[in-house]
Amino acid sequence: MYGILDRALKSVVRTGTLHVTDPDGRNYQYGDGTGTPVGIHITNAAAALKIATDGDKYLGECYMDGGLVPTMGGIYDVLALLMHNAETFSMPNVAKAAYAVRKMIKRVDQYNPVGKAKDNVAHHYDLSGQLYDLFLDRDRQYSCAYFETDDGSLEDAQLAKKRHLAAKLNIKPGMKVLDIGSGWGGLGLYLAEICGAEVTGVTLSEEQHKLSNERAQQRGVSDRAQFLLKDYRHLEQKFDRIVSVGMFEHVGVGHYREYFDKIKTLLADDGVAVVHSINRSDGPGATSAWVKKYIFPGGYIPALSEVLPHIEKLKLYVTDIEILRLHYAKTIHDWGIRFADNRERAKEIYDERFCRMWEFYLAASECAFRFSGMNNFQIQFVKNQHALPLTRNYMIQEEERLRAIDSRLPRLKSVPAE
Repeated sequence: MYGILDRALKSVVRTGTLHVTDPDGRNYQYGDGTGTPVGIHITNAAAALKIATDGDKYLGECYMDGGLVPTMGGIYDVLALLMHNAETFSMPNVAKAAYAVRKMIKRVDQYNPVGKAKDNVAHHYDLSGQLYDLFLDRDRQYSCAYFETDDGSLEDAQLAKKRHLAAKLNIKPGMKVLDIGSGWGGLGLYLAEICGAEVTGVTLSEEQHKLSNERAQQRGVSDRAQFLLKDYRHLEQKFDRIVSVGMFEHVGVGHYREYFDKIKTLLADDGVAVVHSINRSDGPGATSAWVKKYIFPGGYIPALSEVLPHIEKLKLYVTDIEILRLHYAKTIHDWGIRFADNRERAKEIYDERFCRMWEFYLAASECAFRFSGMNNFQIQFVKNQHALPLTRNYMIQEEERLRAIDSRLPRLKSVPAE
């Protein structure tokens, strides 16, 4: 069985150094001998066959179940070597075929009507809140941070992300703002407290809904920030501003027209909307089979070419697009370090297999942003092209104004009371 994996690794690993011990204890080396060596032990023949025929689906599963054990470096190092090589060299034909099939059926996988969408969200976001506190920042921001300096802290970068988005929204006090996919409330609370907005956040996660409102009560802004356990498709009122961060990845390609059509319906005639999402820079693709099964069922990372046509057809004006390149790689890198530091506590909450799953998820995600062309886009759009100032200078000025305010205030906390 190992012979099939041997041929696949010879095809993929051309640079770097990968040492492999097969199920019978035989040792192999792949690559050109450069760089820091990485090593793995394939512990059984079934794991070798699975990885060889569909590594996208089974590499993570074999790591979770002990079929693949890193012997030199960790799982991040293994994935970094493989994905860096995959950037340059062609994947085996069997892997290409499996990916092609996933692309063909992605609309079926991403069919997310209201009820199913809630179930998909619960799969990931209704995990124990204690887990998220082990690796996220204190505000429990679970999306790409914005690093204003290369050596900035995660906390500073997540605050900067909220400030950056608020500046693009160009909010005036008293404006009604909708946050679609409001998470644990951090952005909504910032817009209410710092910008003086009247915020409505919607989430499908019961855990997020509960904590968001507790935090609003704690911060004394519950009169200006309310969080609803509701699908955005069930909203009817108009909003001056609409923002959505890290939620669009859960919409599904078959629902993009529905998503932007609903935003258009909810947005005031002179309103402004900003959508922040992960982006695949190499065009339309398919969700990783492993990610679909274990992490984000129903999820999909879009390409700009799949998104912009829907905005155009609805006669909305795109007024600004920004690509955040390596910001998410840096964000997830910090998450990975924090999770590793708290791994034993995570194991107490769940178990060893879960910890390996989460390690693989974080490592694979960071590598995707470093080596596989993933990045983030922020798209600003309006119904009336006169709704914003003539130049982008207002964003810079507003960001500095907000910085002067938020830098003096205590940081929002992820827990209702301490």
